[in-house]
Amino acid sequence: MRTRTTTATTGLVAALAALLVLAGCTASKENRGTAASSPAPVPAQSSGPVTGSGAGSGFEGPRPQDQNLLAWTGDPNDAGHVTAQSAAGVGGRITLVRIVLREQITWSNIWLGLAGIDPNAQLSNCYLGVYDATGKLVAATPDISPQLMTDAIAKPLALGKPFAAAPGTYFIALLLNGNWATNVLTLKSTGAGISVNAGLAPPSLRYSTLLTGQTSLPAAVNLAEQSTSTINTGWASQWYAIS
Repeated sequence: MRTRTTTATTGLVAALAALLVLAGCTASKENRGTAASSPAPVPAQSSGPVTGSGAGSGFEGPRPQDQNLLAWTGDPNDAGHVTAQSAAGVGGRITLVRIVLREQITWSNIWLGLAGIDPNAQLSNCYLGVYDATGKLVAATPDISPQLMTDAIAKPLALGKPFAAAPGTYFIALLLNGNWATNVLTLKSTGAGISVNAGLAPPSLRYSTLLTGQTSLPAAVNLAEQSTSTINTGWASQWYAIS
């Protein structure tokens, strides 16, 4: 009797063990199948700064659009007071200030910062214009002599005809003629003298003069002839904007 009981107990234990092994194998297979069908974990995204046109990148400084302008040679808040040359020094010379456009605009006005006026000046044949990178005159104002006699403020001076300005390099041209008191008729500036042309050479100077004895803006100029001789004597770079 004892022998039969022991045999039965041993058989029951063996059967239970077999069931446990079978259950373990089945669970293992199910786990492996689930792991195989699950997608791989997605790497964590970088927490570094995001840049690009669609992302905010913090304060980037004033832009022309903040003041309803399309472009400028520099923030007008930084424009200093120009020590003007005498009429003999700059009269009849074409002064060029380079400006780079990075998107197409319709160019209608050139804004000039008039710092001081000479009520006794006798001005005539004074113009602003725009030359492209080839030296071609693409737009110009009528004679601005009357506007240089009143209101020492930043003011828009209309081109004779607005034009579509493609992205690229342009040169704003100033021509003054007549007689005025030195250091009385003055313009606002964003840079002075030699330093404004650091790293540059003709025909790409940021600030230069061309020709002498001019009473109107010629249809074309040779930008390779840009000179700094007058610039280096203190005729500081004018501030301009576009609208």
